[in-house]
Amino acid sequence: MTDRVLILGGRGRIGSSVAQDIATHTQAQITITGRSPGKEKDIILPSGKRMQFLVLDLAEVDKLREAIAHSDLVIHCAGPFHYRDANVLKICIEQGVNYLDVSDHRSFTSKAFKYREEAVAAGVTAIVNTGIFPGISNSMVRHDVEQFDEAEKIHLSYLVAGSGGAGITVMRTTFLGLQYPFQAWLDGKWQIVKPYSEREVVNFPSPYNNSGVYWFDMPETFTLPEAFPGVKTVITKFGSVPDFYNHLTWIAAHIFPKWLMQRRNMIEFLSHVSHLMTDVTNNFSGIGVAVRSEVTGIKQGKQAVYCSTLVHNNTAGASGCGAGSIAQFLLEGKLRKPGVWPVEEALSTDLFLEAMASREMNINHHWL
Repeated sequence: MTDRVLILGGRGRIGSSVAQDIATHTQAQITITGRSPGKEKDIILPSGKRMQFLVLDLAEVDKLREAIAHSDLVIHCAGPFHYRDANVLKICIEQGVNYLDVSDHRSFTSKAFKYREEAVAAGVTAIVNTGIFPGISNSMVRHDVEQFDEAEKIHLSYLVAGSGGAGITVMRTTFLGLQYPFQAWLDGKWQIVKPYSEREVVNFPSPYNNSGVYWFDMPETFTLPEAFPGVKTVITKFGSVPDFYNHLTWIAAHIFPKWLMQRRNMIEFLSHVSHLMTDVTNNFSGIGVAVRSEVTGIKQGKQAVYCSTLVHNNTAGASGCGAGSIAQFLLEGKLRKPGVWPVEEALSTDLFLEAMASREMNINHHWL
């Protein structure tokens, strides 16, 4: 019997990238959803594979429940997740259907974790944050932590060129991340950090090289300390290319009044303006992504530093590889872990490396 995969928000840039990856690496029957009718009932991917399209608004709970009940795996790509509740996950658990998402916001991840015990009891494997960052980045950290006898510090840096090929959603996510200070695990205790502060120049692989990154609120900020309890510091920083976007974002974070940045219509205005700007700059910046994981710890009695880097020419495409690879392992029965988990606690390093190799995503690992 053919596996049935339901991709919520599958018509968006990231959702369609997830669908393409699953179509390439599995024989699953794929249904994607959108809030408004498409031009045609079925959608044909570049691979030639046909997908079904279903008009579905997440607010239509009965229709959503019916769609989930007729699926073997549900993948939630309908962001931005700052605004989402965990109702899709709740229904998946009720229906006994495995679940993935490409969420990237602390508040949503916290909501999802409240269903851990219910997922275990139902035998449902639910994995959150499965895109590129968080997602592939978390697995890079797990690989690096495993090189040590005792890991002490994790430093994650992300860089996105232009729009990242992810449409306006990535703009909303960026500006939503500027609204409030957040807690970070530093020197063995939780400390308050201001978003887009403490600029740091980090060496990424070519073509990005030395680029500026800033503190940014990501789910990894609190999932990594939980996954690796011996670690005393977890730093998550993000930056944009071209660099003048970083300075504009800094102004939005530190100069604009806080009450203004916390208004939804202001977020929409900034997101649309930024998206129009990237339509121009994408032509010379590209839409790629770079991830750099640096772990400090003790190896054979001495302090050492291990680094992993990844560059991909399409941020949305890379996110599709992250979620798609985990979907593949769930469908093949290679991954089963009832509960609600972040990627770093669910996916073994062996499976992660297998997925990256099969997708020709080259990760460079080296001791510093």
